Amino acid sequence: MKRITTSSFGIEQGSRVLFSDFADGGSMWTGQGPRESRFIVSFKEPFLDPPVVMVGISMWDMDNKHNSRADISADAVTEKGFHIVFRTWGDTRVARIRADWTAIGPVRSEDDWVLE
Repeated sequence: MKRITTSSFGIEQGSRVLFSDFADGGSMWTGQGPRESRFIVSFKEPFLDPPVVMVGISMWDMDNKHNSRADISADAVTEKGFHIVFRTWGDTRVARIRADWTAIGPVRSEDDWVLE
């Protein structure tokens, strides 16, 4: 369990189409075997510590003649941002994916003292 020990915390959300490989013959649509796509997300304001990040698929467009295999996660989470990682494998053909994400973590409060 991650404990937030500050009285002030922030929540930031976003949505991003990760790729549209059917449009340009990209590897998620035409490839075979293990494939990965990464997208870097930068927070509008940094958190005090790395936040908890949840990522989910909010839209998927897959070929119905092949097995649908998908794995999505947050990786390399820091106070300033993280990577959305989408993976597939086998003969899966992915035309496009949109991911939604939520980050929750400690932020500086107006009442926090900053000593320099």
